[in-house]
Amino acid sequence: MNAILALEDGTWFRGVAAGAHGEAQGEVVFNTSMTGYQEVLTDPSYAGQIVTMTAPQIGNYGVAPGDDESQTPHVAGFVMREASPRASNWRADGTLHDYLVRHHIVAIADLDTRALTRVLRSAGVMRGVIATGQVDPEQLVAKARAIPRMEGADLVSGVTCDSAFEWRDRASASGEADSVAFGISPGRRASARLRVAAYDFGVKWNILRRLDAHGCDVHVFPASAPASDLLAIKPHGIFLSNGPGDPAALDYAVSNVRDLVGAGVPMFGICLGHQILGLAVGGETFKLKFGHRGANHPVKNLSSGKVEITSQNHGFAVNPETLPGDVEVTHLNLYDGTVEGFRHTTKPISSVQYHPEASPGPHDADYLFQQFLAAMEKS
Repeated sequence: MNAILALEDGTWFRGVAAGAHGEAQGEVVFNTSMTGYQEVLTDPSYAGQIVTMTAPQIGNYGVAPGDDESQTPHVAGFVMREASPRASNWRADGTLHDYLVRHHIVAIADLDTRALTRVLRSAGVMRGVIATGQVDPEQLVAKARAIPRMEGADLVSGVTCDSAFEWRDRASASGEADSVAFGISPGRRASARLRVAAYDFGVKWNILRRLDAHGCDVHVFPASAPASDLLAIKPHGIFLSNGPGDPAALDYAVSNVRDLVGAGVPMFGICLGHQILGLAVGGETFKLKFGHRGANHPVKNLSSGKVEITSQNHGFAVNPETLPGDVEVTHLNLYDGTVEGFRHTTKPISSVQYHPEASPGPHDADYLFQQFLAAMEKS
């Protein structure tokens, strides 16, 4: 079936339907990862976005149990150069096409993703629409221009959990143990099980898996839960998760994290959690032109001088010039010099913009979990 992707600047591309039929709207972004499309589809941080994969063929290893990052896909739409009709993988239980149809994800293939990516890199990410069937490109352009912008959007409320839960209970009930064998063994585990209270702003399951593997019992709380709920379980540490949308729109989250900063409990944030923590300590955030999305981004650790190959997925960043004097930048992105990590100089608080649990290195950033352990054990 015919399909069209139209952007707000009037650019449009013709292709073929590669998933569910219908229409999808969102911010069009690109991801440079060669693999991991199932993780991308199910990462809550992609809520409200149409994701373009720059690798030339997507779907060749199908989809597999245990590779999901949440209970359901969250992308608004999906764009591919070539969608593989077959799944060659002994772990796979189906094809990508069937997976997209089953989860009602509208997708388009057989278009020039290199040209599309050049448009997004030059002009910045844009609002767009994918539609299947006989549709008018100009009407789709008009629809794209009417989509609410990502700036000022609170998308966390649509992806966070409804009520608090313990990760071990949920992992056991979902058969999570079946896929543990494919994880990387942690550098070290806590000497005794540690209690971690985690804010779910759209958390990836693999983060919870890594915390568990390092010896933490993770208690997950909804994004709107008051700080007192987290402190009530007397946690050894607090974790701030990844998630979608504009951090500056999350006043309630910033206020709660500000209260937790004052509590003095060791705290670690990733991605959106890093941005929220930056706002909570007095900094500001801004929207990047086309963001960082992929598994090959070089980040320099300023204390060691080492360069880590990282996995990233974000469209906003912390402005280093707005951080207070008792907060120091610890990591920098070597592509554009943006902040990739910071720490508080007098409190056991730190965060990174990238995803250490995603293992692109594959061990480059796992030390960050060990640092969190050390801070909890010391407190």
